[in-house]
Amino acid sequence: MTIFGDLAQNKSDQISGSLITALTGRVGIKAEATRVALHRLRKDGWIESTRIGRASTHHLTDYGRNQSAAAAPRIYGREVSMPDIWHVLIANNSDTSRKELADLLLTGDYVSLNPATAMAPGPMPDDLEDLLGYETSAISVPDWLQDLFGPQPLKTAYADFLESVRIVDGLLPRTGADDPMETAMLRVLIVHNWRRIVLRHPVLPADFLPADWKGPECRAAVSDLLDRLPRPKLSALEAELSS
Repeated sequence: MTIFGDLAQNKSDQISGSLITALTGRVGIKAEATRVALHRLRKDGWIESTRIGRASTHHLTDYGRNQSAAAAPRIYGREVSMPDIWHVLIANNSDTSRKELADLLLTGDYVSLNPATAMAPGPMPDDLEDLLGYETSAISVPDWLQDLFGPQPLKTAYADFLESVRIVDGLLPRTGADDPMETAMLRVLIVHNWRRIVLRHPVLPADFLPADWKGPECRAAVSDLLDRLPRPKLSALEAELSS
């Protein structure tokens, strides 16, 4: 999915099966695993495929393209706009109230503070039924809330990722890679590992996070590397594959 989201997000973009296999093969992913991944993406409605003879091309569906576009600012933005207001939702002990809160937590926009309380950036939903909700622009953030928003496993993931991109930064020439295929796969690897952590939590102001949080340093490093690895055109990648 990262390959499509980074290299083929436009409506007219299509990637041949041969190119996808060539790209994933560069990092040791077997062709069989790639075919399984493509099958799952088709089944889940993310991509559509067209077969011409023995060859196949693939492109994002409207759903896949919309989902990719929604995540793009979080992944590629040099800075992430912070919310001006937050809202807090509180459930009581009834099953319907707890279920309503649980359903909202599944969206990924909310952070659970305890079994009955959650919060998220932005205005409060206008279709609440059994939840108490309120909006606020002023929140006192204690240490326990910073630790909740930035738990140790997530902090470690950011720190490990930062170490990895610094290694890439040291090995990659300032002018980037000469090979379009290498450029494409380096981009995809960077974006894939970055999106795996940055999309695991909502957008949070610095005050909501621990002092040793490495998120801003990671974002700056990713932006610098992607500048040095400009997105290659699909036509150039397909041409290199056939040369």
